[in-house]
Amino acid sequence: MRIALVHDFLMQRGGAERVLAALASRFPDAPIYTLLYDAQMTDVYLPGRDIRASFLQKLPRWIRTRYRFLFPLMPYAASRLPVGEFDLIISSSSAFAKGVRRGTHAVHVCYCHAPSRFLWDDRRQYQKDNRFHFFTRLMITVLIYPLQIWDVKTAERVDIWIANSKTTQERIRRLYHKPSAVVYPPILQLKRHMPRIKKDGGYFLVVSRLSAYKRIDAIVDAFSMLTDRLVVVGTGREEERLRARAGKNISFAGFVSDEDLAEYYAGCTAFIVACDDDFGMSAVEALSFGKPVIAYKKGGVTEWMEEGETGEFFDTQTPEAVRDAVHTFIKRKKEFDPAYMKKRAEEFSEKRFYENIMRLIPR
Repeated sequence: MRIALVHDFLMQRGGAERVLAALASRFPDAPIYTLLYDAQMTDVYLPGRDIRASFLQKLPRWIRTRYRFLFPLMPYAASRLPVGEFDLIISSSSAFAKGVRRGTHAVHVCYCHAPSRFLWDDRRQYQKDNRFHFFTRLMITVLIYPLQIWDVKTAERVDIWIANSKTTQERIRRLYHKPSAVVYPPILQLKRHMPRIKKDGGYFLVVSRLSAYKRIDAIVDAFSMLTDRLVVVGTGREEERLRARAGKNISFAGFVSDEDLAEYYAGCTAFIVACDDDFGMSAVEALSFGKPVIAYKKGGVTEWMEEGETGEFFDTQTPEAVRDAVHTFIKRKKEFDPAYMKKRAEEFSEKRFYENIMRLIPR
């Protein structure tokens, strides 16, 4: 059977790219099709793989690095990816990869991280995130509707839908009117790095892309009202703005290796997430080190987090709500059982991911 993997674009490393890497290790001979990629990134987490890009890859680098401006071209680029010769297409998609055209007798399985959030639930936040000027916002407003039509229409090109959470499953049902199975994504296996790690470094931790919709600003502003230390791991367009508003108790680590990431997880007092995420992979990774999670009570995190057992919730995305949740956690932190949290995280192992997803993929 000839198999191809398809991913939206490989310009950063986040949860979706980790899932692609897991699929790639399961299908080592499958080429990976994508709209465009950054070779410096893919050489790290997809070394030696056959990566085949669309015509967008031929554009000058200064345009490719601003790839969000290319979104109007991406539906056409996705439909032109030459995957017609393959018997099985597995797309890893939160935007355009599901729109590839398969051959007549091929099967298309889509692992959906989220329906295109920038077209639907988060379209206003997307414009804020990129801080477009007036004419660009006007162009996006004009293009949103035809892109939404394309998004819904190309949902018909998928034969089997797999959602990364019940939250995503409901969004697939609501937007595309399609049934789907839920297979939770695998977390990074970082325990092999444990010997280098201290037990508690006395800081709270954020691991995230620094994008506006992630609401890292609410966490940074909360800790500017606290004396506790905060470490932010990750990079993104919001980094400069976040650094400018951060107090002296807040530090930014940037992009880190898996070894260093393991140290940050194992050394933190608790992990914090303030966005409405579809799953919350980094938060589960923190659990795997026996670390509690302080989280906004919405989205995929509500499917696996148990208040008082694996962490604390807060109800609004405001600095005050985050601050109060930190205070509540500090009063109760001795009640959390690291062994129980580690056991809960085992439910999201690569082994379980492979077992569950292979039951759904035709052979």
